[in-house]
Amino acid sequence: MNTGSVLSARILEELNEISTAAKRVKMAWEKAIDKNDDLYFDSVALNLHSFYSGIEKIFKLIAKEIDENIPDASNWHEELLAQMCLNIPNIRPPVISCKLKNDLQDYRSFRHLVRNIYTYNINPEKIKPLVQKLPSLLKGVDKDLKLFSKFLQTI
Repeated sequence: MNTGSVLSARILEELNEISTAAKRVKMAWEKAIDKNDDLYFDSVALNLHSFYSGIEKIFKLIAKEIDENIPDASNWHEELLAQMCLNIPNIRPPVISCKLKNDLQDYRSFRHLVRNIYTYNINPEKIKPLVQKLPSLLKGVDKDLKLFSKFLQTI
């Protein structure tokens, strides 16, 4: 079995998990608003964390298997995201568009925040824009990663 087909299958599987996390964000947000319950906001924060972590997991797989270069600097999360919109001649096309990379920056930063503070300290007003942009962002992630997955099946 070739590396491209295996990696393609792993990306598609991870996309399902990312989609589930996004659905849970929406459900928890609606309950948080409806019931005015902070515990639901905690769920929103943790599922936003899972959403970006799943995307980053895919990026790490691509960096390891295709690029053969996983950034290791102190800002490796940011470097990895930037690496994914690069066209690497004779290796691969961009994994995601540079616009999508820019849109994902806020989710990367938020994931970092969730990892470093208690979720009950997160202001729901800071989460709101991430929740609102999530459906269109998910469509972009899904489109770009499925396109890249098709590329992988050809190598």
